[in-house]
Amino acid sequence: MRNTWLITGISVISLFSGCAQMNESTSLYEKSGTTINVRSRNDLYNEHGVRNGMDSRLTNFGYVRHQKSPIPGDTTQYATIPVLNRENVADLISKLCTQLPNVYDVGTLVTDDTVFVVYKTDSANRFETADQVKKTAISVVPRYYHVYVSDNPRMFQDIERFGRLDANSQNVDQILQQTINDMLKSPQGRKISSGENENGVQREEMNMMQ
Repeated sequence: MRNTWLITGISVISLFSGCAQMNESTSLYEKSGTTINVRSRNDLYNEHGVRNGMDSRLTNFGYVRHQKSPIPGDTTQYATIPVLNRENVADLISKLCTQLPNVYDVGTLVTDDTVFVVYKTDSANRFETADQVKKTAISVVPRYYHVYVSDNPRMFQDIERFGRLDANSQNVDQILQQTINDMLKSPQGRKISSGENENGVQREEMNMMQ
């Protein structure tokens, strides 16, 4: 009888220990304020493919849940808002575009609301290639971005020197507008939608520019 109780006690201790370990390893979320985040989240566009959580495979989905404050009139204040790392985004767009057929050299400039992609291609169908390059860039950036592409190799130097500018640089809008005009001499592919032109500019924006 004494041995039986001893074996039972060891089994119960092992069971609770196993449950504790399972709860620790399977706890996917931790709550902070009004946000529920997946643990061990990586930076956007993780260049080195660092894994999320306990899974050694690079297959984790991303999940974030935000909740409004239950207090009427109370607005949640966020101490830090993530910003887009433009250089990382430009790097990703260039890498993805070089995977396209007949595209073998790509330079990308990302500003606060515009993407410029210059590429070399030996494609016989410049229009289709431009459409593929543009759609690739659009798939990476936030939807409000406008994307301009060019298969003119001389444009590489233009966008490369703009990499040292920022939104506060003198005459930056005029400089970028001239670059847009030059890039529009190359095929831009199809319209993004019925309400947007080939570069993702909406009708309302086009009317304001006129």
